Amino acid sequence: MTEIHRPTSITPTRICRAGEIVTDAHRFIRAAPDFVFTVSFMNNTSSLALWPRRFFMVMALAGAAALGVAHAAEESADAFIKRMSTETLDTIKADKALRNGDVNKIIQLVDSKVMPNVNFRRMTALATGPAWRKATPEQQKRLQDEFKMLLVRTYSGALSQVSDQSVVVKPLRPGQDDKNLVVNTEVRGKGDPIQLDYRLEKTPGEGAGWMIFDLNVLGVWLIENYRTQFTKEINAGGIDALINSLTERNKANAQKS
Repeated sequence: MTEIHRPTSITPTRICRAGEIVTDAHRFIRAAPDFVFTVSFMNNTSSLALWPRRFFMVMALAGAAALGVAHAAEESADAFIKRMSTETLDTIKADKALRNGDVNKIIQLVDSKVMPNVNFRRMTALATGPAWRKATPEQQKRLQDEFKMLLVRTYSGALSQVSDQSVVVKPLRPGQDDKNLVVNTEVRGKGDPIQLDYRLEKTPGEGAGWMIFDLNVLGVWLIENYRTQFTKEINAGGIDALINSLTERNKANAQKS
C-alpha cells in the first residue's frame, strides 16, 4: 500500500501543467478543468498520482453532504451524518448535471439542501478570525457569499468522480461537547479509504437537530486551512482586501467554467 503523508494545507492556486512540481514540498494537481490546487505535505516522499481526483471528489462530497430533510424525530449525530451521506451519494449518482459539475445546478442544490444544515455564518467567522467581529454586517454578508461561491466552484468539478463510493460512519467518541462534536467517517470505493470527518453543533428544534460547521479530509480541517489564507489577506489590506481577493478569484473561476 502506498504511504500517504498528512497534508498540511490545500490551496487553490494558479493555472499550470498537471503534475508540475514546484518545490520539494508542493505538487500541483488538476482536480477540475482549468483549475489547479497546491497540496503541501510534512514529508514529500509519496506520489499523489494514485489519489488526487479521489481526494477532491471527497472534498466535493463533503461540501454537498448536508443534503436531506428535517426529520421529526431527533437523530443522533452519527445517524444524521450517515443519512446525509447516503442521500448525497444517491442524489449525485442520479443527476448527470451534478456529476458534470454544472455550477448553476450545484448552487441551486447548495441553497436548497445544503445551507439549511450548515452553520455557514459560524464557518465563515471562524475562517476569518478576529477580523470578523470588526467587520460590518454588509462586509460579513459579502464574505459569506464570496466564500460560499469559492467553495462551490473549487470542488464542483470533482463531483464527476462519484461512482461506486459508500460512506462508513465510525462509532462516536464518548464525552464530546454537543457544541463541538466530531463524527469520523471513511469514504470507500476503488483504492484506499479516505478519511472524512465532520464537526457539528447540536441545534435542538432547528432543522435536523445538528448543524455542520467544519470538515476534515485526510487530516486537514477546512476552517484551519482557509484561516491561514484569509489571515494573510487581512494582514496585508484589511477585511476589504480579503473580500476583493475572493471576488476576483470567483470571477476568474467563472470565466474558466
